Formats: sequence, C-alpha cells, structure tokens
Amino acid sequence: MRYMQARVIGHVQGVGFRQATAQRAGELDVAGYARNCDDGSVEVGMAGSANNVAALIEWLETGPPASRVDQVTSEEIAPQSWSGFQSG
Repeated sequence: MRYMQARVIGHVQGVGFRQATAQRAGELDVAGYARNCDDGSVEVGMAGSANNVAALIEWLETGPPASRVDQVTSEEIAPQSWSGFQSG
C-alpha cells in the first residue's frame, strides 16, 4: 500500500472537482478523501496500490473538464485507515 497526500491548485473549487476525484478514486480502488482548503486549493489523501495511487495523482493534474489545474504537489504520508473515499 502507498499513502500519499496531494494539494491541487487552480480553479478547483465549485466545479465538481471533489466529486469527480471520488469517482475516479473509486474506479481505481483508492481510499481516502478530497476536501476544499481555505486558500482555494483541494487536498486529496489517498491509499492504495502504488500504481493506482500514481494513476490518481496523474489524473489530478488535469481533473474534470470544468476545472483548471495549475499545480499538483504530493508527498508520502504515514499509513492511514481510510475506508472508501470521502469528498467533503
């Protein structure tokens, strides 16, 4: 299992970004969360196989059609016990 946290910067709030991320995470069998941050970015925590987490991070670099992603940063984090994927 690989545990990562990403920050997505750009026009990513109010465009269905969190919901689309949850859908894509479900398709990839990745657990975690997506939540809005006060600075207008979206934070995404993820846990899954290394390949699937990498695929989700790659997807975050584009996001859903209504969004505009300017930057994605990610870092490994300590293991978490997430069940499913929450967008809230």
